[in-house]
Amino acid sequence: MPLALLALAIGAFGIGTTEFVIMGLLPEVAGDYGVSIPTAGYLVTGYALGVMFGAPLMTVLGTKVSRKRMLMLLMGLFIVGNLLSALAPAFAVMLIGRIVASLSHGAFFGIGSVVAADLVAPDKKAGAIAMMFTGLTVANVVGVPLGTLVGQSVGWRVTFGIVAALGVVGLAGIARLVPDMPKAEGVRLRHELAAFKNVQVLLAMAMTVLGFGGVFAAITYIAPMMTHTAGFADGSVTWLLVLFGLGMVGGNLVGGKFADRALMPMLYVSLGALSVVLALFTLTAHDKLLSAVTIALIGALGFATVPPLQKRVLDQAHGAPTLASAVNIGAFNLGNALSAWLGGLVIAAGFGYTAPNWVGAALAAGALVLAFISAALERRAGAPSSVVTGSAPAEQRTAVHH
Repeated sequence: MPLALLALAIGAFGIGTTEFVIMGLLPEVAGDYGVSIPTAGYLVTGYALGVMFGAPLMTVLGTKVSRKRMLMLLMGLFIVGNLLSALAPAFAVMLIGRIVASLSHGAFFGIGSVVAADLVAPDKKAGAIAMMFTGLTVANVVGVPLGTLVGQSVGWRVTFGIVAALGVVGLAGIARLVPDMPKAEGVRLRHELAAFKNVQVLLAMAMTVLGFGGVFAAITYIAPMMTHTAGFADGSVTWLLVLFGLGMVGGNLVGGKFADRALMPMLYVSLGALSVVLALFTLTAHDKLLSAVTIALIGALGFATVPPLQKRVLDQAHGAPTLASAVNIGAFNLGNALSAWLGGLVIAAGFGYTAPNWVGAALAAGALVLAFISAALERRAGAPSSVVTGSAPAEQRTAVHH
């Protein structure tokens, strides 16, 4: 794997840290600004909405520049947003900083996925995408717990300052290691938009929303579930989330490896197993050991779907994959928001803290059904299960020298 993937992974690490670390620092932020916890929660909601809308917006704006330059500009935006959050004199200013940082998220992973895939041979593309996403998964194991510890010990502003510094490292790495990849001639915005007329692209994005939504239906409410149902102490939740993060790392790497060999079978196995494990979580959540094992499995199976889903979008939108790839990152966040809302509804309806697991199981099962439908349509059309990138139009034929 080329060193350029390391630079992309560092950027992904910073982005993953800033996305999730705020959840552990809400009480400190709320206390400093004199707002309620629900109000401070807008820092999470605002970021998610920024990712959803920022992914296509920033990608469209970046169609006129090379991918390397756009990645550098996105990291610059990430740095500015986190510095603004660290120095914000008022809550509204911090919210603006969070939104500014979030605008880089979807486009970075979307464009970065295309760049990562172009850096390697056709049979290693999913593995390259997984290598970049490793930065995001490792952030949940290392960046988020350490960032939370620093924020609680010496102040949350220091945490966001450190995250901004990570952005500087990522920017320097991209500038130094990512090869110059000029925008391919003959590819225009209308070509990028045309990808959304492909039913297979839309099905892949729907699988992303439902499949990853299944994960966050359970994980969003993991703290009350583990403390009220499993009997863990409040302080144990951090280490349970580390287990979840370790599962994410392993699942991401395994998913990338096997997606290069058999993409659709990998989706069948991971989505099917995820649905079963989430359903079982309603039972295992009553036991400390079993719940800990289940949390790690949910992380592994959930992120085992990420490389194949992202590569599925790239394959099906092979003529102009950049916008579709970025929008698919927004689809992950849409799934997070949808599942969190549905999970909250079943808890509010009085079904208990384990009820979101059933929601997650149903969402993952829905994604599995869509995967079978997608494969059936593909067989009916007589298309191969994966497009050979070397025969794609101009955008994919751009030569990369490294």
